[in-house]
Amino acid sequence: MSSRMAGSAREDRAKLGYRILNWIGIVEQLARTKANRTLAELGLPWPQFVLLNHFSHRPDEGKMVTEVARAMQQNQPGISKTVKAMVESGILEVVADDRDRRVKRLFLTPQGRATHAEALARLAPMVADSFAGWSTEEMAEAFQALDRLKVYLDDNR
Repeated sequence: MSSRMAGSAREDRAKLGYRILNWIGIVEQLARTKANRTLAELGLPWPQFVLLNHFSHRPDEGKMVTEVARAMQQNQPGISKTVKAMVESGILEVVADDRDRRVKRLFLTPQGRATHAEALARLAPMVADSFAGWSTEEMAEAFQALDRLKVYLDDNR
């Protein structure tokens, strides 16, 4: 294969890769907008729902604001503002670290777990409708491909 053909194949792959990433962005925007309507009924803004998901993966593991900001790839003041609202609403609690009382850790409260469960239950019909025409195999294949991309991007921040 000539270098010109190899370059063209690389460009075609890059264009396709860009389209895939662009489509993921569009899907995220459409799904978020739709989800926001449902979450508004709970009084749960999207940024709080995203953090609820983050905390629900390991609910017994306390996290510092700096750790959350790093994981979410957002600035600390923005995360602090969202966390403050979640603490005020009882979704998260602040606990001083046992070894260093200056360090504050955030934990999901029982109310936070219930709010997360309620949000997922309310979103379930939208999710089910979104995949109504998909077979389980198609869903599994899509998940596998997206998981592979997520792992790569996460490992290569």
